[in-house]
Amino acid sequence: MPFNINHIHLKSTDPKATADWWVNAFNFTIDSDAVRESGDRFISCASENGIRVNISEPMAGQTFAPGDAGLRYGLEHFGLDSADLEADIARLETLGATLLDGPIEMSPTVRIAFIEVPENVRVELIERSE
Repeated sequence: MPFNINHIHLKSTDPKATADWWVNAFNFTIDSDAVRESGDRFISCASENGIRVNISEPMAGQTFAPGDAGLRYGLEHFGLDSADLEADIARLETLGATLLDGPIEMSPTVRIAFIEVPENVRVELIERSE
């Protein structure tokens, strides 16, 4: 059996607002929105290429450390393709994202930038040219 990525899970203080941000920012679709038996709101979204992104709030009794979009070991960020880095950065900033680093020329055909999005998530935007 292949080990395909099944999903990415984001924790949020306001799952609906966070999910709506991803819908507006990256054309995600919300596939389901429910309160689970454990009492937490759980929203399942999909990216345009079908990667599942789940967004939920803490379950009763759970306490979370604050998020941090800084550099770190372990899971540091995830990347999304961009057709126009500058235009996407400008559009995402109007939605509340913060440019952290870039644009950076990685090669003659690849440029990247890092942004912070709601709930202190670090996202890499990747632009590839022919």
